[in-house]
Amino acid sequence: MKKIINLGIIAFLIVIASSTYAQGCASGSGDLIGVTGFIQPQYNYNLNGTDEAGNSLNTNNFTFNRARIGVMGSIPYDIDYYVMLEFSSFKTPTKTPHLLDAYVAYTRFGKWAKISLGQFKSPFSLEQNTACSGLYTVNRSEVVNQLAGPQRDLGVLISGGHDSLFVQYSVGIMNGTGMNIEDDNNNKQIVGRVVFHPFESLKIGGSFKFGKINPTDPAEKLNKISRFAGEIQYKLKDLLLQGEYILGVDELYSSSKVPVYGGCGGIVGYDTKQAGTYNKSGLWAMASYMTPWKLEPVIKFDSWDSDHSVAGKRTNYITAGINYYVNDYSRIQINYVNVTESNPVVNDAIMVQFQAKF
Repeated sequence: MKKIINLGIIAFLIVIASSTYAQGCASGSGDLIGVTGFIQPQYNYNLNGTDEAGNSLNTNNFTFNRARIGVMGSIPYDIDYYVMLEFSSFKTPTKTPHLLDAYVAYTRFGKWAKISLGQFKSPFSLEQNTACSGLYTVNRSEVVNQLAGPQRDLGVLISGGHDSLFVQYSVGIMNGTGMNIEDDNNNKQIVGRVVFHPFESLKIGGSFKFGKINPTDPAEKLNKISRFAGEIQYKLKDLLLQGEYILGVDELYSSSKVPVYGGCGGIVGYDTKQAGTYNKSGLWAMASYMTPWKLEPVIKFDSWDSDHSVAGKRTNYITAGINYYVNDYSRIQINYVNVTESNPVVNDAIMVQFQAKF
């Protein structure tokens, strides 16, 4: 009987510990395992106009934008760990669940220098490093999807700083081939981001990425890629203003396939380019305001130019949305996205997403 009581007490403590993490904690404590995650069921209505006969081409569907669960914790002494899985089969071309993050961190130097080894988000771009569960619009900007990719990669990362300090930084040495993919050459990408807090309400920062990618013909010289980003964020009480500009330069020494990225940074295809230097860029700007009724209107503009040397490669997106926060862990997002290409196409969209965190 005594053993049964003791086992019951232990089980109760484990449940309590797990519940604590389930409320959105970001790091472990002691040697207990914390469980975290979120799901984002979503409804999409795509406005595609009509055909020559006047028949509607509009489509609609239900999907899971993301469905994630993970574990994290700390091992005495100075070791943190984090593992996150994506169970939504809609996020990769292969339509299969996959590993998102898996790393071990050495935390002896506290907030000044944490050393992480494994697979994690690339330390590039303000919007990319905003948690998926914390985005103010359903989708990230197209320029971020394309120029910050691959969103996740394998490597080593040194990061430090805090919101309470004047500066935050992250510097990584990474494969450059993306998540769950072995490196295909001996060169590594150098990626970094720094953010300054000159005032409590203001943050200003920048990111960089330098690396090399394989040409189509392995006998040719490795191609060179460079990425640069500048960001700004201003928050005054319930008003938030954010913006970012990103420039990409691809120096191709021979005909090569350049990756095209999709949502969450996965490679969705390749664009064949001839030898030459290609510049591409884009920007996004967003404003949101939290009302006393937990309703948060959002307006966002983003623009993406996939090739400066070719006319008609720019696409502009205007997103108008409203977020309703049911509680600290659940929200509903409604977005209307107006898309304007250089060669007009009817392809606007309405998205409704319900998020629950645990």
